[in-house]
Amino acid sequence: MSAMLSVSLLVSGTLAILASAACTPRDDERVVIASKSFTEGVILGELLTQLAVDAGHPARHRAGLGGTQLVFNALVNGDIDAYVEYTGTLRYQVFAGRQPAGTAELEDLLAPMGIRVAGALGFGNHYALGMREQRAEPLGIERISDLLAHPALVVRFSNEFMERDDGWGGLRLRYGLPQTDVRGVEHDIAYRALAAGRADITDVYTTDAEVAYYALRTLEDDLGYFPRYDAVLLYRADLEQRAPAALASMRRLLGAIDESQMIAMNAAVKIEGAAEREVAAAFLSDSLGVATELRSDTRASRLLRRTAEHLLLVSVSLSAAIAMAIPLGILAARRRRLGQVVLGVVGIGQTIPALALLVIMVPLFGIGAAPALVALFIYSLLPIVRNTHAGLTGIERSLIDSALALGLPRRARLWRIELPLALPSILAGIKTAAVINVGGATLGALVGAGGYGQPILSGIRLDDTALILEGAIPAALMALLAQWLFERAESAVLPRGFRRGTGMG
Repeated sequence: MSAMLSVSLLVSGTLAILASAACTPRDDERVVIASKSFTEGVILGELLTQLAVDAGHPARHRAGLGGTQLVFNALVNGDIDAYVEYTGTLRYQVFAGRQPAGTAELEDLLAPMGIRVAGALGFGNHYALGMREQRAEPLGIERISDLLAHPALVVRFSNEFMERDDGWGGLRLRYGLPQTDVRGVEHDIAYRALAAGRADITDVYTTDAEVAYYALRTLEDDLGYFPRYDAVLLYRADLEQRAPAALASMRRLLGAIDESQMIAMNAAVKIEGAAEREVAAAFLSDSLGVATELRSDTRASRLLRRTAEHLLLVSVSLSAAIAMAIPLGILAARRRRLGQVVLGVVGIGQTIPALALLVIMVPLFGIGAAPALVALFIYSLLPIVRNTHAGLTGIERSLIDSALALGLPRRARLWRIELPLALPSILAGIKTAAVINVGGATLGALVGAGGYGQPILSGIRLDDTALILEGAIPAALMALLAQWLFERAESAVLPRGFRRGTGMG
């Protein structure tokens, strides 16, 4: 029982220290804007951020955070102050099951959460099904009902559309659609699959630049399945007291964007390769007369910033894992039954998909570095615990018996005999955990932790190989550097007889 209590205290204490290391007190003067991980959302987030700054308030844009539920929960928890959402998404995903009929009912559901609807931005980004014109025309497909006659069509929907209450499941039931080759992929990858002829149908957003670029035909929703998805500004109610001028400035965007303007902004980013902040600044200047000063951001400065963020994620999470995993490995080696439990628990942590683990951590620790640090910490435990356990249990019994014959106390035996003999195995486990951490830390960008994952995710969204490589190459180099450094440390720390490739002598 005392051993179990020690394990519990060790786990809880390490997690508390780890979370506190990443959590800094929120600056109430700063307005935090967020956006979901698609181009239109990032552009709208930039518009709001630049308007807040124009009002004289420091503001930060947490761009491309992830899906709807993650960003909405961040708003509810106070991690962010505002973002743009869509009415259909609120009704059928956020409030699935209750599905408020009108704006008044929607506001009634949001009010107890401390969230308010500022109003509509002036355009709607609605769901539709899209096919290439050259594929739809010969088949005579113009309406969704026409798909009933073509069960062999290949369908590639976005992952979110596959799971939403207003997505594929309900659409299939409403129309009785017979297609069976239906899979979920990333939204941008679905477009590319259509363009390459590897898919026939996907879900489209009506303001996407890809609709015109890929010459897609949007099929008529002849049974009226899809609701309206009008863009609205959501904000925390306390923003009215904390930053009234910033909120008033952001309200200038209400009714200011029509569908053609949003399509043009999306095209400027996705097709022409302009940066979201530049497109937002141009719109504000042309439409609202707001002149914003954009800070130059060179590739070198981005690389330095992302390297610092990535190093923070890796070093803090790995240090915490080492501090906890080695004692757990020692405990597992000395108490065999408890050891099986310890190894089983850390093994389960390793089997949880990284993305799922990150999302699980967000409600507990908020967005930013904290959930990424805790997730990386959990992933680092198994190789260190297992190698510490294996190193200690693999020591020849004759050596232990010799130490006992010399009358060495248990603690002295551990520090003078057992740990030095197990050190090669322990260091190998730490090296493995470090390499895993460097790669896994790229996913931290999904929850606002930054690092090399930020350019990778942006590059995937924008189909920009150079941007993907801007994060992928440094991450690979950091992993190789970590491996080299630990091999050098192993050579420096281990006595010659313990090094790989040498005899015990």
